Amino acid sequence: MKNLFLLVLFLSLLGACGKKESPIQFSDQEIAEMGLTEKQLHDKILGMLVGSAIGDAMGAPTEMWSREAISLEYGFVESLDSMVREVSPEGIWIANLPAGGTTDDTRWKVLTSNYLLTQKRDELNAKDFAKQILSRYESYTGEFKDIKSTDPEPFEAVTLKMGWLQEWAKVSQPFIDNNLIGYADSLGKFYGGEMVCAGLLYSPALGSFFPGNPEKAYAEAYKLSFYDLGYAKDISALSAAMTAAGMKQGATKEDLLASLRLDPEHYFESRLVGRTAHNILKNALWISDEAAKRDSLGNQLHPDSKALQFAFAQLDGRLQDMPFHAGEIWLQTLTAMIYSDFDFMGTLAFLVNYGRDNDTTAAVAGGILGAYYGFENLPKLEREKVLRVNKELLGTDLEQIANELTRHMLGK
Repeated sequence: MKNLFLLVLFLSLLGACGKKESPIQFSDQEIAEMGLTEKQLHDKILGMLVGSAIGDAMGAPTEMWSREAISLEYGFVESLDSMVREVSPEGIWIANLPAGGTTDDTRWKVLTSNYLLTQKRDELNAKDFAKQILSRYESYTGEFKDIKSTDPEPFEAVTLKMGWLQEWAKVSQPFIDNNLIGYADSLGKFYGGEMVCAGLLYSPALGSFFPGNPEKAYAEAYKLSFYDLGYAKDISALSAAMTAAGMKQGATKEDLLASLRLDPEHYFESRLVGRTAHNILKNALWISDEAAKRDSLGNQLHPDSKALQFAFAQLDGRLQDMPFHAGEIWLQTLTAMIYSDFDFMGTLAFLVNYGRDNDTTAAVAGGILGAYYGFENLPKLEREKVLRVNKELLGTDLEQIANELTRHMLGK
């Protein structure tokens, strides 16, 4: 009898090991505690995706331009416009896109959303993310090898895709292989060893996966910040936390700011330096407060506003060598949100007209605020243009992605 019992136990354990564990998704109780219905959850997920895409599309026509060049050709930008510009791996892949077209900032939200569809909500797998990126890169190299034409155009088109992820692939492979020396070496050379805004490109999407739980969003985003250097890891995690805080029904602006005080990785304990991300927040608060004292027109987003000119000048004094430096991106993003009192289009107008890497800053802010306000509260003209152009010209159906993410999170 004892041997029979052990045999049954062994077979049951064997069966359990071979059985695929079903994802742990939101329960009805958890949804109720967040105050979200399924429709509201979907609205906020779609808001994050489309809000980020609107910011991306607003900044894309003048990405990396100076303020003078933006003003000369476009005036003071307050809406979407066409993209009469060259193609590039990180930029647009189709020349002369109409208003609403997007760049890699939206591609990253889409790639990350596809990764999230493979994950359980209780814990994200960092290696799965690296594999997702490496697999996408390898699919592009496969496309290149399969080209039969002698015309240069097909090769040029695929080269854009390969260029987008080639730096990421170099880091992904040793990370997947547990090759510590190789990973450290490749990360140290990632985009020349600069503290680029790697995690900020996708962290708002990660934050939307943990609505109303900024602590969990921070922890999981930090785990997936393995393409970041130094305090950029903290910044990426904070942007995810901020997104998650805004996902809770009834969230306030104070809730968004409160999420920036989370410090589970103990950056405040850093000897001599302290927490750089918190210093960035203090600078953003100070710039916005001092700028408000100089508002004589009653409209801080007018191009002639002394308040706006002061804020821009203060940001100019804090520029990094690279416009896509994580610290610079985060300072401009936070300053714009606080200065504009978290108004969606006001924040984007501030960032786009400031210049530098303005499609990325606007995409980060747009993702956070899009999750906060929800899709239905985003400006109708802009949201419809972005949805249409991305679907019809770029093959990206943001509504479908939001539908799939919502169903996945609810276990449907």
